[in-house]
Amino acid sequence: MGHRTNIDRGPTAPRVPPLYTPEERLRRDRSPWTIVQGVLAPLQFLVFLISLVLVLRFLITGQGHDAATISIVVKTLVLYTIMITGAIWEKDVFGVYLFHPSFYWEDVFSMLVLALHTAYLVALVTGSLDAHQQMWLALAAYATYVINAGQFILKLRAARLSAQPEAYA
Repeated sequence: MGHRTNIDRGPTAPRVPPLYTPEERLRRDRSPWTIVQGVLAPLQFLVFLISLVLVLRFLITGQGHDAATISIVVKTLVLYTIMITGAIWEKDVFGVYLFHPSFYWEDVFSMLVLALHTAYLVALVTGSLDAHQQMWLALAAYATYVINAGQFILKLRAARLSAQPEAYA
């Protein structure tokens, strides 16, 4: 039994490239769309929470169909707004409207979020689904929204951490 003289510090984490180059960071900080996104993201989350309560209330009690429906439409309109302004932001910062490598998978999943919200609107307008089916479709859209929001939060948190000086290294 020998003694180890070196302390095993475990595997080192692989270096992750920064989310932004210095030029992209400057463009991000100067873009008016950065503030727009910063305002719309929490607004959308608030609208989502209110709508979620209304949808669940309808599914549980059968009451409040109109309020739930209006809330889903408002949530979808806010989603469209944040997606359009987000694409403009991405163009300002990265030079492309969508699918820049820095946000590729978030953008891909955003397409599913948009598709499900749009499917809800189509079902609402065409009457192809009954009220309960529409609400379940809205919940499916909301589940994808929560996953997508989580993707963005994790990505932006990682970007903030990678931008900090390595004082603890």
